[in-house]
Amino acid sequence: MDKSKLKVYGIFVLITEAIGAVAGMLTSLGMSAYEAVEKPALTPPPIVFPIAWTILYALMGIGAARIWMSDESGERSRGLRLYGVQLFMNFLWSIFFFNFQAYGFSFFWLLLLLAAIIFMTYSFYRTDKIAAYMQIPYILWVSFAAYLNYMVWMLNR
Repeated sequence: MDKSKLKVYGIFVLITEAIGAVAGMLTSLGMSAYEAVEKPALTPPPIVFPIAWTILYALMGIGAARIWMSDESGERSRGLRLYGVQLFMNFLWSIFFFNFQAYGFSFFWLLLLLAAIIFMTYSFYRTDKIAAYMQIPYILWVSFAAYLNYMVWMLNR
């Protein structure tokens, strides 16, 4: 692989991971409140979350880089716009959920985020199938997060 492609991958992964890191730093203020709420039995141990999100952000970044490097088209542009939209929505969900403890609102926001991810993945698929397949773990994780979010909301009404 040539250096210019590696640079594009690096930039996309770095930006995506940085957005995730900023969200993590901002939500650290709300973590003590979250630790005190009742959680569903399937809630993973806290260490799982940063590991999972680091992997997911890397896959998102690599997928977006593949789209960026594909031939210019309307679908390519749509995929990159959706990538930005879902990344912004993901960032805000963390703040709504952890900092504001708005569990009901966060659940519905997460459903919208999931829809945005699915639309992004479909758009990626029309441009680069591998980039789309790389988003499947993200779809599965956010689906699981929706379950967790819903249960936290129900258990702490």
